[in-house]
Amino acid sequence: MHYTKDTIRNLLDRKLPWEMVKNIMSSPKDEDRLRLVREIEQERVPWKERILLALAEHLYIVKKGSALIVKCGCGFEFGDCSLNWKLEALVYERNPQDGEIYVPRRACDPEWMVLREFYCPGCQAQLEVEAVPPGYPFVFDFRPDPEALQQLAEENKDAES
Repeated sequence: MHYTKDTIRNLLDRKLPWEMVKNIMSSPKDEDRLRLVREIEQERVPWKERILLALAEHLYIVKKGSALIVKCGCGFEFGDCSLNWKLEALVYERNPQDGEIYVPRRACDPEWMVLREFYCPGCQAQLEVEAVPPGYPFVFDFRPDPEALQQLAEENKDAES
């Protein structure tokens, strides 16, 4: 099934009714979905580098010159996409028993788990949260294939010509 740009925009903005979201999730992806998502996200950012891939809300892989970097929607650059962007983020390690997230009796033991919140140093948008044992290394959620991203950049460049 083919969805319009407005439908995909409403999907990204969480404005569709659940039944429609469920249908979209259950049906095969239309061939131009990635292009539409990139187009919509590109319209929302204030910078010129082309988005190759949306990693998460506010977080993108872009091609800047010959480099592939992770960039926040505000423009803050986290660096090379083959490195863990979280190493450049602001981090708040939350005690799960602080009462902010969990009801105290239902919270995990802080000796067994902490909540790590990652924020953009540029705009302070929360980018991700990890629930991990204390001292656990930052999880590297996604290691992109540089060759596939370069191919995507070339296809993107050809489509713009």
